[in-house]
Amino acid sequence: MASAAPSTGILLLNLGTPDAPTVPALRRYLAEFLSDPDVVTLPRLLWLPLLYLVVLRTRPARSAAAYASVWTAGGSPLLANSRALAAKLAPALRGRLGPVSLALGMRYGNPSLADALTELKRAGTTRLLVLPLYPQYAAATTGSAFRAVDQALKRLDWAPAVQRIPGYHDHPAYIGALAASVHDYWADHGRGARFIISFHGIPRQVSEAGDPYAGQCAVTAKLLARRLDLADADWRLAFQSRFGRAEWLKPYTEEVLRECAARGDKRVDVICPGFPADCLETLEEISLRYAESFRAAGGEALRYIPALNAGESHVRALTDLAAAALAEG
Repeated sequence: MASAAPSTGILLLNLGTPDAPTVPALRRYLAEFLSDPDVVTLPRLLWLPLLYLVVLRTRPARSAAAYASVWTAGGSPLLANSRALAAKLAPALRGRLGPVSLALGMRYGNPSLADALTELKRAGTTRLLVLPLYPQYAAATTGSAFRAVDQALKRLDWAPAVQRIPGYHDHPAYIGALAASVHDYWADHGRGARFIISFHGIPRQVSEAGDPYAGQCAVTAKLLARRLDLADADWRLAFQSRFGRAEWLKPYTEEVLRECAARGDKRVDVICPGFPADCLETLEEISLRYAESFRAAGGEALRYIPALNAGESHVRALTDLAAAALAEG
């Protein structure tokens, strides 16, 4: 067994979620999320008036309806799945590393990042490992999370030794967990005519300015396709969840699905490796809206392959990541 001091704490981070599928809750959540300059990089004098005078008057109602379509008894899918993952990851980490503390925090919304850090501080943490559930690094996600952690530590007047895991897009255990989930799905449901590997997009301008996200998504997709022994013609890389009028990373997932339908692909399989926990973007955008769009274009079935969530292979992969980071530190 490796050793970790009893003062080691792990902050498990995810993006966040509204507290309820209601317009007021969505307005609060989107105000916090979309006012982050790492998320929307437009000049503040231009963006903030547009956000508060236009976006927050129209988007919350649409978003609330989308969340309501996938809301669960345990709250939002992202929160429920993240909590389930944390509940399994904590004992796995203690079994591997000895006495460690783990707290789940959200970059936006609740449970807040500050609350999670306060919990770890009260547990006596002197060595803090920050583990964002973002396999592919992007300034708008991982970068923003790291900056928020630093700001929260200053507000708490707390200075533990901090280590960060900036991503794990090519980690063998992560790729292996993804491949295992696909094999399990195909064993139960058969294989579709085409395999779509869909990631959340970012603005093309941000990518061209040097953000490594697009390249890391491509690496993840290629490694997964190789692990599945897929020919180049069997799979496509695509990007979803575009916001605003600017051009984002292409090809867009919805357009790729329409192309598949036009080619006569009746069944397509979609996986979203950038989302370790199922959420609005996988359960509503992919499984409902894009599935309907695919059928309208002539396809028969879009089969979404679930995220890794709290599966055993995912827990093992994250445990490996944390153990390696702590050993290096």
